[in-house]
Amino acid sequence: MKRNLKGSIQINGQSLQITNPEKMLWPEVGITKAIYLQKLAFLAPYLLPYCRDRLLTTIRYPHGVNGTFFYQKNAPEPLPPYVSISSSEDINYILLNGLPELLWLGNLASLEFHPSLHYAGSDLPCEWMIDLDPSIEVEPRIMEAANIVGELLSSLGLQSVPKTSGATGVQIIIPIEQGITFEELRRIGHFVGRYVTEKHPNLFTLERLKKHRGDNIYFDYLQHYGGKTLAAPYTPRARALATVSTPLSWDEVRQDVRPSDFHLLNIEQRLQVKGDLIATLPPQPVGQIIKQLV
Repeated sequence: MKRNLKGSIQINGQSLQITNPEKMLWPEVGITKAIYLQKLAFLAPYLLPYCRDRLLTTIRYPHGVNGTFFYQKNAPEPLPPYVSISSSEDINYILLNGLPELLWLGNLASLEFHPSLHYAGSDLPCEWMIDLDPSIEVEPRIMEAANIVGELLSSLGLQSVPKTSGATGVQIIIPIEQGITFEELRRIGHFVGRYVTEKHPNLFTLERLKKHRGDNIYFDYLQHYGGKTLAAPYTPRARALATVSTPLSWDEVRQDVRPSDFHLLNIEQRLQVKGDLIATLPPQPVGQIIKQLV
């Protein structure tokens, strides 16, 4: 795609109208809508596998990250012919299945992509994801906390991939075999969360109410459930620095990298070198551990 996008462009045989290409979406780092669409086109092979056939929630910022925003669950009308939807609980969710859909949403100033944790029409999780949610805006211990959880999972025989949320937290992804239920993942999630909280009471908490957490990091195993969403791997985030939710190596976690280190202006170079760190990890024997918890 050319940098000065305007009018109609052809993507995979589909015609897409681009409006206001020079609109500034991330003014602090100089990212216009045209630049954003270029970045999305590069991210598509990495982002789409974690959104495809899932119920999508987007967050739209029509006037850029410093303006008003709204969550979009219901597909807006009129829909282009290439956009598919799936109905659930009276909501017509978009299925983000290809590049034309992604760029169409980007043109609508959808700056974040939050897919369901299950496929449309299914009530089974696609993977196990642990969410470490800081209680303060800048949490210098977040990578320390992630490493503790990663080492515990490793001691259980489970390989995992940490990723920045793109905001302040870290999620830890464990691929699973199909057939495991959300309820089973909540059970093992509670087991892991209780263990690290008892071992490190000044670092972790299982307290759901933020006002009661102090400055401890919330080990959120409850967010991973049917009907919930989490920021997709490789989704941009509507933060001033245009951060991207980025999978990490455990060596990087031990080096205490910051979520703000990974953003739209450097993600291409990173992915060209490292590729998708999640895709290389096979399903883990989570079911065997769950059986031992009964």
